[in-house]
Amino acid sequence: MSGAPPVVRRLSDLPAYLISPEDTVRLAELAGPAHGTNASVFLEIWEPGGAQPVNSHEESAEVFIVLSGQAQAHSDDETVELGPGDVLVLQPGSEHRIFNTSATDRLYTITVMANDGGFSALVTGGTPVELTAEDRAVLLGPTPPP
Repeated sequence: MSGAPPVVRRLSDLPAYLISPEDTVRLAELAGPAHGTNASVFLEIWEPGGAQPVNSHEESAEVFIVLSGQAQAHSDDETVELGPGDVLVLQPGSEHRIFNTSATDRLYTITVMANDGGFSALVTGGTPVELTAEDRAVLLGPTPPP
């Protein structure tokens, strides 16, 4: 037994972050090293037409589970189309970038870094921004009227 209590985080209490102020992708840390795990898990939100910069994680596979929206993923010399229910696995060291191909709808994924490698600290060291009711509804379902 570890003796450590379970960690419960409430989506309603979590901020999202922009790694850089001009980014078009927001990330809400759901779990990471600060919560007792070597992996990190994020709700990742791309604005319509948004993309993150080309990036790579030398020691970690990265997994994207598409919840809502349409995307095009580039990894090294490969390009694939993604939609709801697709699971994208990027190998350690791949140079990759994901584009939200919609001009009107956000792209939502759950993103898992198998070995955080400092990624959570990079994200939470960015600019805090709010999660909208629309963002939360992707995981929680719509809020019933009062």
